[in-house]
Amino acid sequence: MDVGHLEDEALKRREKVKALKRKREGHDPTENNSNKEAAPLPKPSFRSYKPSHEKLQEFVADLAKPGDVTSEVAKQLESVKSEPVIDQLDVTSLAPRKPDWDLKRDVAKKLAKLERQTQKAIAELIRIRLKEMNSTGDLAEMVNAGATNSGL
Repeated sequence: MDVGHLEDEALKRREKVKALKRKREGHDPTENNSNKEAAPLPKPSFRSYKPSHEKLQEFVADLAKPGDVTSEVAKQLESVKSEPVIDQLDVTSLAPRKPDWDLKRDVAKKLAKLERQTQKAIAELIRIRLKEMNSTGDLAEMVNAGATNSGL
């Protein structure tokens, strides 16, 4: 790399940084301000403040007028008078669900699979004991052997 080349790149970077600073401050000479149209300033609207200056009096908003409450109350009273149909209500939708209902729903498939495996294992153990019992032939010995193995 040439030292002169590196100096040129450093000067270009400095110029870019200066241009960005000028643009941020609003003094960008590259922009043509004569072509821009001046955007009109927003008009103030005083709702809860009464200005003392005469020029600002025209921007004071009118006071809000209350709506017709009597008609709204009458509509609500009429809707209350009509009898609700209890047959249309679903009792299950009214009762809140338990906090763990989604966990039980998600685990139900896995539990069903485990239940099948447990039943198969129990059936296999029963078959093994029956084969042992048939081979020995003495029921009393099997019961005693089972009791000693189980810790009774």
